[in-house]
Amino acid sequence: MTEVRIAGLRKSFGGQPALVDVALEAAPGEMITLLGPSGCGKTTTLRCVAGFLAPDGGDILVDGRSILDVPLRRRDFGVVFQNYALFPHMTVTQNVAYGLRVRRIGAAEIASRVAASLAEVGLTGLGDRLPRTLSGGQQQRVALARALVIHPRLLLLDEPLANLDAQLRQEMRALIRAVQRRQGITAFYVTHDQAEAMASSDRVAVMERGRVAQFATPREIYQRPVSRYVAAFTGEASALAVTLRAAHAPDRYTVGLGDAQMEVPGAAGLSPGSRHFLMVRPQAVTFGPSGIPATVREVAFFGATQQGEVELAGQALRFVTDPNERVVAGETVHVTLDPAHAWLMPEAAA
Repeated sequence: MTEVRIAGLRKSFGGQPALVDVALEAAPGEMITLLGPSGCGKTTTLRCVAGFLAPDGGDILVDGRSILDVPLRRRDFGVVFQNYALFPHMTVTQNVAYGLRVRRIGAAEIASRVAASLAEVGLTGLGDRLPRTLSGGQQQRVALARALVIHPRLLLLDEPLANLDAQLRQEMRALIRAVQRRQGITAFYVTHDQAEAMASSDRVAVMERGRVAQFATPREIYQRPVSRYVAAFTGEASALAVTLRAAHAPDRYTVGLGDAQMEVPGAAGLSPGSRHFLMVRPQAVTFGPSGIPATVREVAFFGATQQGEVELAGQALRFVTDPNERVVAGETVHVTLDPAHAWLMPEAAA
């Protein structure tokens, strides 16, 4: 299994910085996801690792050795692209075998490895088909099999599910993760979809304007974001301006919200007496006979849930609740916030 360390990676295009001192690491067998909007630097980072781009500065070390001077064809990395990049005139078997033929592997071993790779991704029996006769999901499976058949040191996936519908995305996400775990391959995965990142990753790097805004486990990023940007990009969240009234421990505080106060977790070292933002996930909001008065601004029925917004202490707060609970727009309700789904951040971070 392969260990990767990216140190101080920099890249500019036309004088505009695309990567600014990007630092990441992957332990052997880890799935690392680069998450962020278009233009944040996630694909540029992946292309530098793959060898499609040369960085302007920094280093990429694989098992402790720099690969900056190693040509793309000698890196032995498997790459899965958004658009599949299959050869249209080749059969499934020929597409999967291509990397082995380039490496001059013997015919018998090619046949064995191609068969095993197709079985791994659930395509046994389709080897004689041309790509145009396959569904989008099947084509992406061929692309994955082609990347795996060379026994790559590192698996790189660039928005691999972007062209698939919701059901296929879920199936392929589960397949990619299962194969990656079974084979113990270290992998970097690029996506703008926070659900993909949360469900598929050991650690997530949320990227913003060419920098890594936060690099941590999915749970830590979701529950303990370092900024309002990270909170918003890893799931729906409200940011409530509150006053920090007391600190009880390095990461436990009492905050004031209107006439109410509550104890919440937060970033270490915040100062009492100043205003901060309380990140609140919709799951934190419950309605009951007591709590902070709020007015329901909007509510929509989604089948399994009701979702909407209330005005609480003059601020907007998103909620999600049981579909059978009576919540009516315009009415006054009483809201309680679960501290387990809240996180206090400094005002500057918002």
